[in-house]
Amino acid sequence: MRSLTFHAGPAALARIAAHGVQAADIGIIPAAAGGPKGLIFQALDQFLFGDWLPAAPRPRTLIGASIGAWRMAAACQPDPVAAFARLGQLYCNQRYTAKPSQPEIDGVCRALLADFIGGHAQAMLDHPQHRLHLITNRGIGALAAPVGRMGEMRGFAGAALRNLAGRRALAGMVERVVLGDARGGADWLHQPFDDFRTHFGSLNADNLAPALLASGSLPLIMQPVRALPGAPPGHYWDGGIIDYHLALPYARQAPDLVLYPHFGEHIIPGWLDKAMPWRRAARGPRRAWLDNVLIVAPSRAFLATLPRAKLPDRKDFTYYGLDHDARIAAWQRAIGEGERLRDDFAAFALRPDVARIQPI
Repeated sequence: MRSLTFHAGPAALARIAAHGVQAADIGIIPAAAGGPKGLIFQALDQFLFGDWLPAAPRPRTLIGASIGAWRMAAACQPDPVAAFARLGQLYCNQRYTAKPSQPEIDGVCRALLADFIGGHAQAMLDHPQHRLHLITNRGIGALAAPVGRMGEMRGFAGAALRNLAGRRALAGMVERVVLGDARGGADWLHQPFDDFRTHFGSLNADNLAPALLASGSLPLIMQPVRALPGAPPGHYWDGGIIDYHLALPYARQAPDLVLYPHFGEHIIPGWLDKAMPWRRAARGPRRAWLDNVLIVAPSRAFLATLPRAKLPDRKDFTYYGLDHDARIAAWQRAIGEGERLRDDFAAFALRPDVARIQPI
């Protein structure tokens, strides 16, 4: 059984056919939103950032939203192998009451991030090769400062209706905010590329934890982050609202390759686009953005071996309820199964079989 599938844009496919998969060619690593799904890549992340990429040191842009932001932050710690293990343990061991309030969930996540960062904030930002960039979303219009949960519900209901009309309409309610490495590393993002206004700010030791929290603050489930140092005043929510799978203009950074460990072969632009297959990035004008991208994703055969035959997801909190031990065991088993993803990628990188690569 092959655990991974590979999908590539034409420029990426041509380069791999000519030169193989070389760590020195990788200039960007994106990481999607998706909550517990990110656990599946623990072993692969440990191999990539603890072994494969360090063997070819160079500046690289690491960019993520929500759990993707947290994963990329782990990659920037002095010991990334230990950091990914700690992130997985902390994430699995979240425990909530039967009907947790927003403050309860916020408190658990704040404590998780404090334990995860563990005094390494400045070292993460000073990483000699990695340039960390975190995506969050700032509310405007009806989401600029909604009053209470009902105000948020009305605001996000309006956002969903606008998104049905198109992402341009959604841009009237949320803006993209990128907090990144003060040394740069994402110049390819600074020229406008879609309908969303994008603000840029610098990460520092004081705003790293709030930025990670803001990047993963789920609408209606968590409270917005209301004070984000280094960013414009406002209410901040999960970066996946606009950039669920990070459909970004990667081709601007060619000839560098983009290595994208992802949950599936499709890149869905925003969280509200999940039920709209026609919004997939490869089916519209964004297709050319992905010319230099290699997507590495779990195969269907691999997924069938996981607990409940799927990636871990937030629905598991409801499925397992207060049986936290059963949920934690299932997620830890999935993490263990993810070692096969690592092994398949390592073998592919050593001897690439171009016949396995499908077009994006």
